[in-house]
Amino acid sequence: MREKGVSASDVAGTGKGGRITQQDVAAASAPVQTPATQPETTPVNPPERSASSTFSRLERREKMTRMRRTIAKRLVSAKNNTAMLTTFNEVDLSAIFALRQKHQDAFVKKYGIKLGFMSLFAKACAQVLLDMPEVNARIDGDDLIYHEYADISIAISTPTGLVVPPVLNVESLALHEIELAIKDLADKARTGKLTLEEMSGGTFTITNGGVFGSMMSTPIINEPQSAILGMHAIKERPVVVDGQIVIRPMMYLAMSYDHRVIDGSSSVTFLVKVKELLEDPVRFILGI
Repeated sequence: MREKGVSASDVAGTGKGGRITQQDVAAASAPVQTPATQPETTPVNPPERSASSTFSRLERREKMTRMRRTIAKRLVSAKNNTAMLTTFNEVDLSAIFALRQKHQDAFVKKYGIKLGFMSLFAKACAQVLLDMPEVNARIDGDDLIYHEYADISIAISTPTGLVVPPVLNVESLALHEIELAIKDLADKARTGKLTLEEMSGGTFTITNGGVFGSMMSTPIINEPQSAILGMHAIKERPVVVDGQIVIRPMMYLAMSYDHRVIDGSSSVTFLVKVKELLEDPVRFILGI
């Protein structure tokens, strides 16, 4: 007990008759755990979840890219500074499917690129834009600027954001020329090689949310333009044709427009004309 620095009053004897044994002295002289090393009975922080838990409270902060800040400002400006409305219609793409299926191989063999939906939609829109100049116009102060050409901006998704470079004079281009122009702009956009000149301009915009699965949307106008066409996912749906229920590949179309420039009747008429051309594509291929 002297070696261990323990007094008799500190030791509880467990031997016969209350005698103090060697084990009692060893137990009394063992170091006492400090509060820091003692297990906590009431945790301050929530207990750790198991590895199989799907819950998380983690957050991270990232600086917005310059492009994302620019896109945000332009979208808010369009929303706040235009009298924007959206009109809807639907189009039966059976004739477009048949056209592509019948002529795709020959088209690729001759031009080295596939005939896609975007060139067909752009060409149809260009023809109607020249027929309806009020949809192809923009506001400049107290004036309206009418364009006698159709520079159609194509929305392209990139890793850093959405860009809308225009294809110039779509009304004068063949379908393969439109496809090649779109491919060139898309390649440059996704590699960050678009110039400011290539990203500026445009009299009308087409965006295709259908490639991501969108069924319906209300696209935002690309200022200073006055209208934008939204394409959507193609779905087989039952429709009535000549009194019979048939299954057709259908797409919803949406056109947002600036009501300061375009009347409601004009917006509806524009979309109906585009629908009619797409359902009979030979008409706009022949320019009739």
